[in-house]
Amino acid sequence: MNSFILSCESTVDMPYSVIHSRNIPVMFYSYTVGGKEYEDDMDRDPEALSQFYQRLQKEVPSTSQLNEYQYIEFFSKLLERGDVLHIAFGSGMTKSVQGAAEAAKKLKQKFPTRKLIVIDSLCSSTGYGMLVDAAADLRDEGMNIDQVAKWVDIARHRVHHQFFSTDLKYFRRSGRMSGATATVAAILNICPILRIDAAGKIIAYDKVRGKKNAINYIMDKMAAHAVDGENYNGKVFICHSNVIDDAEETKKAIENRFKNIKGEVQIYNIGTIIASHTGPGTVAVFYFGDERE
Repeated sequence: MNSFILSCESTVDMPYSVIHSRNIPVMFYSYTVGGKEYEDDMDRDPEALSQFYQRLQKEVPSTSQLNEYQYIEFFSKLLERGDVLHIAFGSGMTKSVQGAAEAAKKLKQKFPTRKLIVIDSLCSSTGYGMLVDAAADLRDEGMNIDQVAKWVDIARHRVHHQFFSTDLKYFRRSGRMSGATATVAAILNICPILRIDAAGKIIAYDKVRGKKNAINYIMDKMAAHAVDGENYNGKVFICHSNVIDDAEETKKAIENRFKNIKGEVQIYNIGTIIASHTGPGTVAVFYFGDERE
């Protein structure tokens, strides 16, 4: 029996089956396209993600934050069962965590004997998932809610997110890149290199020509920042938006260079909420390292 309930949000970008098997309740985001709202699926329906990319060809989706009332409903059900540690989607990506914090304040009177701790992950996508996964490991090892919360508060700054994109059309369509810039980049086969900074925000900080150079660049960054460098022995997660071959190539490069990784490098899909903003063609690598700049 776990001593507390660990919960998260669907933007962990890991399959629901994995999160559910670890006894982690989830709050689901949604996106709207063509006037219709769809729930972030987390691979529950094997057809949902391919249908999402079909919709993406026609229209840029809009996403919405989770609000205070949704959090109140979600937390209330959990607090009836026990103390709750909720790790929220990073505030650099959404302000939803503010609603979570307000909900926690209001629920103190209704559940005076329960603990409800809300932590801003400062992470995104499967990097957020990596933080939640590690917290679940500690919970299962017997740490109490305060011990795990203290660990998460420190470790959230040490989850590295390094990613690149090989498809810039969506950057242009969504207004994140001018048409001229995207066209020139496509002609020159330029891949932007991005990361999540200390505040949990996406920063495009370099660019290289070609996918292979992008993968090698990210490997060099991992060697420089991962715990113990090339001797890193923690977990590594990869996620991708509709480019499984690129993700597999990245996985092979990691396993060839980093021989002591814990278990197999896991590859997951970027979910519909994150992909609504990145579009297809993105590959991201996540690991624990030094404190993010």
